[in-house]
Amino acid sequence: MTAAPEPVEYVYGIESEHWEGNDDIWVPTRPVALRVTKKTARRIYYVRPGSGPERIGFVDRQKLETDGFVNRAGGWWEIDLRVHREPPVLAEQEPDLAELKAAMAAAHPDRGGTDAEFITARANFERARTAMRSQT
Repeated sequence: MTAAPEPVEYVYGIESEHWEGNDDIWVPTRPVALRVTKKTARRIYYVRPGSGPERIGFVDRQKLETDGFVNRAGGWWEIDLRVHREPPVLAEQEPDLAELKAAMAAAHPDRGGTDAEFITARANFERARTAMRSQT
């Protein structure tokens, strides 16, 4: 009788937003699963992302299990700069003012929208513009 295969475990990193190809494909910030290869009492070993031969990284198991994440030394572009126990929840992307302004213009009653749609679109635009001004 064959034994059931062991479940695959993962830790998680965050891939920074960047352009790919000939700067024609935008990749937003996203969580990336890193396959765990081995667990010991002190460390968790995982497959580091990248092309070429498989590279193994490790983090302190106790710190990961108590804090939920471990910061590693490395460059900001490295996916495993901060390793998380659970998939990280990313902050919502800031709204694009140009898109909100275009939506507000499209919802205007002179262009076939309703008063309620325009009021909602304008409130969204004003809220985003105020938030953006308060950050600077």
